[in-house]
Amino acid sequence: MELKTVKIEKPSEINFILGQSHFIKTVEDLHEVAIASAPGIKFGIAFCEASGDCLIRISGNDDEMVELAKSNAAAIGAGHSFIMFMKDAFPIHILNAVKDVPEVCGIFCATANPVEVIVAVSKQGRGILGVIDGEKPKGTEDEEGKAWRHDILRKFGYKL
Repeated sequence: MELKTVKIEKPSEINFILGQSHFIKTVEDLHEVAIASAPGIKFGIAFCEASGDCLIRISGNDDEMVELAKSNAAAIGAGHSFIMFMKDAFPIHILNAVKDVPEVCGIFCATANPVEVIVAVSKQGRGILGVIDGEKPKGTEDEEGKAWRHDILRKFGYKL
């Protein structure tokens, strides 16, 4: 077995969700979830089949996001993985609905950070072991940092 890291290629402001699923129906169900959960969302989804034709199945409503999903899914190349890029919405708007899709087995990350995907490569295929999401901590928040966190969550409407 060989281990590789695959850098997610995307503009810095674009968010994405990377997960694992188990059925071709994933692409259509995630498309429906995105539309229902976040009106106005622009998105693209790619799902790597793990049997049969082993195609990358794609969907979405924004050509740029679909292309990002397709190219990153091809670079990762892990069976039964999906990646969903979005703009005009954030993962927090759709993440619980994505996790509720019956085919979804798990989520590796939901972020706009720079990400490296750790991929295992064997004779059979490829699998995602995990992700490196963003940078390592640079310290611990102080009172000023706590106040900033408190204020920004309220500014964005996530807390009252």
